[in-house]
Amino acid sequence: MRFSIVTAFQPVDHLIPLARAADELGYHAISVPDHVVDLEELATPYPYTADGSRRWDIEAEWPDPWVLIGALAAVTTRVRFFTSVYVAAMRNPFQVAKSVGTAAVLSGDRVSLGIGIGWCREEFALLGEDFHTRGKRTDEGLSLMKALWEPGWTEFDGAFYSAPRMQMNPSPAAPIPILVGGLSEIAFARAARHDGWVGDIYTLEEACAHAARLLAIRAEAGAQGPFDIITALSDAFLPEHFATAGAAGITEVWTMPWAYYSGLEATLEQKLDGMRRFAEDVMAPARG
Repeated sequence: MRFSIVTAFQPVDHLIPLARAADELGYHAISVPDHVVDLEELATPYPYTADGSRRWDIEAEWPDPWVLIGALAAVTTRVRFFTSVYVAAMRNPFQVAKSVGTAAVLSGDRVSLGIGIGWCREEFALLGEDFHTRGKRTDEGLSLMKALWEPGWTEFDGAFYSAPRMQMNPSPAAPIPILVGGLSEIAFARAARHDGWVGDIYTLEEACAHAARLLAIRAEAGAQGPFDIITALSDAFLPEHFATAGAAGITEVWTMPWAYYSGLEATLEQKLDGMRRFAEDVMAPARG
């Protein structure tokens, strides 16, 4: 079982100290969320709350994921980074490929691209991208990006995007893992075609059921190789809870460990202390 630090809604001036601590304490990765703007009024309901309201305070900070990952990679040596999740279909895939590929190179291949198709119609409209084709464009965009990350010349001819013979340098030295978010059967199937799934916040029972479904889809498709299942757990506190998750196929839990000790409104000092205590109380026993 691996553990990651969630940076969502954290003050930007806390992020470099948190990343350094994660690197030193043995956390596997740091997750970085994505929104370009917060619009005051939305007709689109947020899909992960019962009443459709946003989970965060309107003053929450949303630094650009790839600028942030570049900055955090520069002050760390071991910890990985993944987006949770990046809405690639809101952007031009050539620019996405450039940003992600550059971050991979500068970090020493410590980057995974976690993607989702997105939920906010208004944000798509603001960025000039079609909301209705976002799923198909996500799939095609990922194929294009993988081609662009390969060294040497490439060309691409798709329904939405095409590329004459070109190169995109620098090229990552290793394949960039693709993680997929979402709770629909389509999202599960998309994740099963790639390298992993990024979930939201679930009970242990719910998360284990999602893991079972994902593994069944991969088995039905004859998929081979490593597959990450990453999620947050709302009712896991003890090493044995995380052991149960691991036995069900969950490979990584993302968390704000300070919440166990000081609550979500912890100071930076309390966050750093909570990360240390969680590493001692949970991570070390969970690893055996």
